[in-house]
Amino acid sequence: MTSRRRFLRDTGALALGGLALPTFTNAHGLFASAPSYPIGIQLFTLFGPMNEDPKGTLEKVAAVGYKEVESAFSLRGGYYGYTAKEFKSLVSGLGMTWRAHHAGGAPFRPRPAATPPAGGGSGAGTPPAGGQAPAGGAQRPAMDFSKMPPMLNLRDNYQQLVDQAVEGGLSYLVCASTPVSTIDEINKSIEVFQKTGEAAKKAGIGFAYHNHATEFDPVDGGKTPYELILSQTDKDLVKMELDLAWATKAGKDPVALFKEQPGRFPLWHIKDIKDDKKTITEVGNGMVDFKRIFAAAKTAGLKYFFVEQDMAPLGVESITTSYTNLKKVLA
Repeated sequence: MTSRRRFLRDTGALALGGLALPTFTNAHGLFASAPSYPIGIQLFTLFGPMNEDPKGTLEKVAAVGYKEVESAFSLRGGYYGYTAKEFKSLVSGLGMTWRAHHAGGAPFRPRPAATPPAGGGSGAGTPPAGGQAPAGGAQRPAMDFSKMPPMLNLRDNYQQLVDQAVEGGLSYLVCASTPVSTIDEINKSIEVFQKTGEAAKKAGIGFAYHNHATEFDPVDGGKTPYELILSQTDKDLVKMELDLAWATKAGKDPVALFKEQPGRFPLWHIKDIKDDKKTITEVGNGMVDFKRIFAAAKTAGLKYFFVEQDMAPLGVESITTSYTNLKKVLA
């Protein structure tokens, strides 16, 4: 299984998760009445390189053509070793916009060094709530998570995270992952989401929750975490960042989900998955029907999207393939 939730669990996560501007406006097709969207990237895709050389890696990301950035957790602490203001300056100086950040639901408890495989993974980039390990592809070097710097989490530090998001000029703060195995866990997470959503709205930014496939599994023989979270939170305070691959893996039709909760999906993860529904791959090399999904962008309320292939095995080569294929899909 190639998901972030297992990756984060296996690494000790314990929680309550140089080209022209690539905007695309298809006046004769999908986006005849929609605004243009620059192509964004979730930096968990380049987890290793971003820990080794954040500035150099971002320079390569910008050279591919990406214009929007969503950040994730880092072994360097903070925002890849920078403050929010410093990271904003770095990203802006490369001609990109820092749009969103993934924060964990609760504290991260590291174990000794682990060697996760680095193929295509699951969800996006924070170590709370146990992610699934990327599978397939080359092996990454061992990463010593026992030396992970202290990380803020929404349960304990939601106001500080909101304040930092504002300092960084972000549009959204996103919960990357949260425990959803029991009704009690879900209820506690809902409380955190409501508080964070209220604080975010007061600060003038948005708050969203990022899903994995697990959110679509019934809990205690009843409703799914996805249903409970959306039905028991304020739709104006708690939005969704729909991960298209994990929804597809769970057997859900993203377009149908948009129709059930129109306007509640301002953020998407553009992630692809092989027919085996296990292996995350480059955009366009899997089974996700991106053209059909993008045709429903207005219903979803889409504002920003981010290409993600967790710990992509080929690094910049992988994100270049995804960028090129996505441009074709949206042509």
